[in-house]
Amino acid sequence: MDQEARASDQDRESTVAHLKSAYADGRLAPGEMEQRVGRALTAVSRGDLAALTADLPERPGEVVTIRTKSGRVVRKGAWRVPRTLRVEAEYAHPHFDLSEAVIEHDRIDVELDLAYGSATIVLPPGATADADGVQTDWGGVFSKVPGAPVPGHPHLRVTGRLGYGRLRIRYRSTGRFRWLTR
Repeated sequence: MDQEARASDQDRESTVAHLKSAYADGRLAPGEMEQRVGRALTAVSRGDLAALTADLPERPGEVVTIRTKSGRVVRKGAWRVPRTLRVEAEYAHPHFDLSEAVIEHDRIDVELDLAYGSATIVLPPGATADADGVQTDWGGVFSKVPGAPVPGHPHLRVTGRLGYGRLRIRYRSTGRFRWLTR
C-alpha cells in the first residue's frame, strides 16, 4: 500500500469500521476510540490511517493469504469473501467468482503477487472495482466494470504485481453463451 497516497472517504470509513470493531472487542478504551476516530475522519494520507490501526490485530477471517507454487486457485459459489485477500503465486491462475459469494464488507482489498499466470475476478451486479494499483511487466489489466464506488454495492480495490499475466475483472455473463466464459 502506498503510504503517501491521499486517503479517500472510503479509506477513512474502512478505518473507522476497524476501530469500532476493536472497541467492541475491548481493545480500545472509550476515550482512545473517540480520539482515533476523530483522527481517522481528518486523515490526509493512507499512511495516517494505517498508523491508527497498526497496533490492532485483524479480526479472524478479515485477511486471507493464499500461497501456492502452481495450479489453479478457484473460489466460487457461496464462499465468504474476506476484507483483504492476498494471493502470492509463481505459476498460478486465480479465479475468484464473487457473483454468488457472501460479501460482508463494503470494500474488499485484493492484493496480487503473480510471477506467471493470469487472474480473473467476476463481480456481482452493481459491484465496482479499481485496479489502478496493479503493476504489470508483460501482461495487462482488463476491466469491464466501473472503477468508482457506488453506495450500497461492494467495491474492490485491486493492487499488486503481475509479471507475465493478465488481470480480468468483469460481471458474470448471462445468456446463450454463458458457458464460454466460465
